[in-house]
Amino acid sequence: FDISADLQELAKTSVAVVCAGAKSILDIGLTLEYLETHGVPVLSCEQDNFAAFYTRDSGFRADFRLDDAAEQARFIRTKWDLGLVGGVVLSTPVPEAAAMTFEEIEALTQQALAEATAQGITGKAVTPFLLARIKALTSGRSLTTNIALVKHNAEVGARLALALAHAGRGAGAA
Repeated sequence: FDISADLQELAKTSVAVVCAGAKSILDIGLTLEYLETHGVPVLSCEQDNFAAFYTRDSGFRADFRLDDAAEQARFIRTKWDLGLVGGVVLSTPVPEAAAMTFEEIEALTQQALAEATAQGITGKAVTPFLLARIKALTSGRSLTTNIALVKHNAEVGARLALALAHAGRGAGAA
């Protein structure tokens, strides 16, 4: 039963995490179930479903869709103002022009996982191996996708940070 320490930390620390979903090598359904069980709401921006890193859509719905940074900030501030400890995840999909198809990334992930198993690669060494192998199998396209999603996450995160700062000032004035 392998649960990433960051998921456990999200349940304890009041933080907003902006991401392009979860890596294709993870069980996204179980990840979302773990977050729900531990009171970590999952918001989606720009679409109803949770994103899936290289691809725009994981096939799993987010708890709420909030496209506007001010709405996202109000949601997050309300959670924390109510004394509900823990983080909030905001999923935003990779830009469409840089996205890979689910079928392609799934096939490449399965191939890379089989190669990792054949080479005896286990534990923490699996993720770096898979990322490098997928980069090689896509002739670098996956890296281009990764760069695009990081930039997009930064844009969405910056808008959210400004809205949270504004919401924080407004809350003290009331």
